[in-house]
Amino acid sequence: MKYKFLFLVLLSLNIFAQKTTIYLIGDSTMANKVKPDENPERGWGQVLPTFFNDNTIIDNRAVNGRSTKSFIAEKKWEAVFKVLKSGDYVFIQFGHNDEKVADSLRYTNPHTAYRYNLIRFVKEAREKGAIPILFSSVARRNFNEQGVLIGSHGEYTMEARLVAQDYKVPFIDMEYFSELLETSYGPEKSKQLHLYFKAGEIPYYPEAKEDNTHFSLKGATEIAKIAVNQIKLLENPLVERLQKAIK
Repeated sequence: MKYKFLFLVLLSLNIFAQKTTIYLIGDSTMANKVKPDENPERGWGQVLPTFFNDNTIIDNRAVNGRSTKSFIAEKKWEAVFKVLKSGDYVFIQFGHNDEKVADSLRYTNPHTAYRYNLIRFVKEAREKGAIPILFSSVARRNFNEQGVLIGSHGEYTMEARLVAQDYKVPFIDMEYFSELLETSYGPEKSKQLHLYFKAGEIPYYPEAKEDNTHFSLKGATEIAKIAVNQIKLLENPLVERLQKAIK
């Protein structure tokens, strides 16, 4: 009896010692950037590890320029699916490149291909016992002359929300919360969240740079904070272990 009790104690300690892996799949707003010592651009997934303890592995598979369609076609999802295991998480955030109507390799209709690609990610993650979480795309810094932030994601955010509802997937509306972030900074100060540099200001960008989609370190960190704070609020037993992993 004593040895059985000891075995159970050791087994429970081993279970809690196991590391949780979070796979990130998405586009450039989430992806790791090359030459981080020189490059001022950051994806929010790139800074996400700083918000988790050592028992959590952030495996960022997001890639610049990818849509749900190209991510699948290039077998990047297949590579994630092969290594998924029970208890892992998959953070899913696509939309920016699914919207590109002039690119047949990336464009998806939000109500057909985009929807069914998201459903595929969800179903196949669950097949492996992994836990999917859907994120809407982050807002672009797109202020009009009156200082109003204009949305650019059309029906994609709504479709992601509907997939989440239909398949009972945790959903984090990053478009909404990033809109609040952008507007709180305002049309001018919000440039700090993005990539605004004069010609020659930094070596990495010899020419002037004005990028309203991608993030500076400050911007990526603020977006990551939004994601983490919303994860903490999820009332879902599937994310209980994840919440405990957050510092």
